[in-house]
Amino acid sequence: MTHTLLLEIGLEDMPAKVIVPATEQLKDKVSTHFRDHDMPFDTIQVFSTPRRLAVKVEGLAEGQKDKTESVKGPAKRIAQDEEGNWTKAAIGFTRGQQASVDDITFQTIKDEEYVFVEKHIKGLSAEEVIQKLDSLLPSLSFPVSMKWGTHSYRYIRPVHWLTVLLDEKVVDMTLFDVSSGRETRGHRFLGQAVTLNHANDYQASLKEEHVLVDRNERQALIISQIRALCIQNNWKDPLDNKELLEEVTDLVEYPTAFYGSFSEDYLSVPENVLETAMADHQRYFPVRQDDDKSEFLPYFIAVRNGNEEHIEQVRKGNEKVLSARLADASFFYDEDKKLSIDDFVSKLSTVSFHEKLGTLYDKQERLTAIAHLLAPYFDMTDEQVGLIERAGMIAKFDLVTQTVNEFTSLQGEIAGIFAAERGEDRQVADALSEQYLPKSTDGRLPETKLGALLSASDKLDSLLSFFSVDMIPSGSNDPFALRRQAMGIVRIFKAFNVSVQLDELINAIAETVISVETKAAYMQNTPVVIDFIKDRVDQLLSSEEGLSDDYDVRKAVLESDQTDILALIDHAGALADQKAKAGFKATVESLTRVSNLAGKAGDEASLSTDLFDTQSEKTLYEALLKAEELLADDLSADQQWQVFAEIHPVIDAFFDHTMVMAEDPAVRNNRLALLKRIDDLSSGFARFDRLVIK
Repeated sequence: MTHTLLLEIGLEDMPAKVIVPATEQLKDKVSTHFRDHDMPFDTIQVFSTPRRLAVKVEGLAEGQKDKTESVKGPAKRIAQDEEGNWTKAAIGFTRGQQASVDDITFQTIKDEEYVFVEKHIKGLSAEEVIQKLDSLLPSLSFPVSMKWGTHSYRYIRPVHWLTVLLDEKVVDMTLFDVSSGRETRGHRFLGQAVTLNHANDYQASLKEEHVLVDRNERQALIISQIRALCIQNNWKDPLDNKELLEEVTDLVEYPTAFYGSFSEDYLSVPENVLETAMADHQRYFPVRQDDDKSEFLPYFIAVRNGNEEHIEQVRKGNEKVLSARLADASFFYDEDKKLSIDDFVSKLSTVSFHEKLGTLYDKQERLTAIAHLLAPYFDMTDEQVGLIERAGMIAKFDLVTQTVNEFTSLQGEIAGIFAAERGEDRQVADALSEQYLPKSTDGRLPETKLGALLSASDKLDSLLSFFSVDMIPSGSNDPFALRRQAMGIVRIFKAFNVSVQLDELINAIAETVISVETKAAYMQNTPVVIDFIKDRVDQLLSSEEGLSDDYDVRKAVLESDQTDILALIDHAGALADQKAKAGFKATVESLTRVSNLAGKAGDEASLSTDLFDTQSEKTLYEALLKAEELLADDLSADQQWQVFAEIHPVIDAFFDHTMVMAEDPAVRNNRLALLKRIDDLSSGFARFDRLVIK
């Protein structure tokens, strides 16, 4: 016979963004708990609303199976004295295993006999295993947590009830001094407390009290309601805003979609501002006409946490709130229209970017200098190059507008809108709107070269600037989102095929800095910055390039002397492709052997052909010169691999016929210098000694 377990944690309303991760944690932890305790089950399902996290386990075994374990004790020579009597060690061992000396058997392990007893372990019941969950539930982790009352413990929100049912029986547990029971709670305003007779009654009983605990069911209802409103009014489906849909789903327990309106006068405000005011600030879905023009309409769709009762009053209340928000937006936008871009730029020199890094105007100057240095690698037209100075030197002007002060998420977008309205070149306006992209690790990338250049330059400046004042992320601490910005650089360089050696680029950037101290800091931190960016390349190789399981390949490439992001990605792909091919193992073994011996050569080791006295070292030297010549050309990663694959037989012949560690120090050092030169060449591709070969 199997059982059904229901476990529900009832809390104060949680932030929407934590609910899905929390339910995933709960599911993983409960699943792992039962597996670790040898308790089979059929299915596990999670439920959630803003006020609850729940898990339902079906087909749960009645309990653990009894088992017998063979327990090892002391060696026989310790367990018995010379007359064969049991010693205190043997007696103590058996007593500790709830056995007697009569139960002792002997087994030989590595030529030594040891005492063993068979220990019978009675399996725990399902209820006993479930009770052990009380130490697991407090371990759910959240981005933020809080304390309440006089308690010392912390959780996402105060816990008000705990429901734990194994079929129809309450399992005794406690969570933060809250004892388990069979009672759960319905909708805060529309429902009542519910006493569950059986774990299987959970969903149906709460639905009667206006709570849809199945998140998928709740979201499907929201989607159907919104689509019905759109069909009824000939509006375009606004559900492409997946992020808003996910958030709204976790804001309600019983959804009812409705629509409201606002004054057409507000349509003069840029659509980005209107959308932000509605979606980001009020969690409303903006509405557009369902035709080719998709014109923005003076309506919105909202989702109420409740039923249709008094919906007209709810509509009017939401319209009133939105109207006040849009009135503010319209006022700020109209006030900003009175000033020119140059008026805003003049204010930047009075606004601090960071107390250690100067003003926003200083930031603009630095990123513009970087943009000029990076431009040749973006394959830009002369016209685009000519726009760099203007785009860079007005890049941050919208940060001092009242509109962005009110709607901070629109930084960049407002710059693009205002620039277009004030007659700036369209390419400049587009670049300004894209300068912060991507805004997340996997966010949308800039589409224009000028926008990509501006974004990469801005992010490079942030990295170099903050590293120069020793504000380097550590652990989870990254207040200036430098990891995200470094990932943005990596993705932009990959998307726009930007091939540049980072060490050379940073050196060039350092030369544009006036301050001697800052220049020195840039130079000193170059290796640290490059390693920081390489960590993001590693992340990209794992998540986007399909190399999550090829740890050795990523390590070999990222620990190489190569600092070109594009080359690092290409080299990793080439090595991963070659791993299963013939000749890979032999090539890697040869170059690894070279690397191991090259480390014995001093930094000042010099190579002289006059000291060659075997044909094999002469042949290897000639092969090296040919490889250096080939690799000096613009070869693909696969072609570069082929160069190393072709030199490996020559390396093997060298080792077969030449004693590297010769007695003559001059000859020995010369041969080591030859190997070091090969190792230096291969290290520009990968550290072959880091590869795992079978």
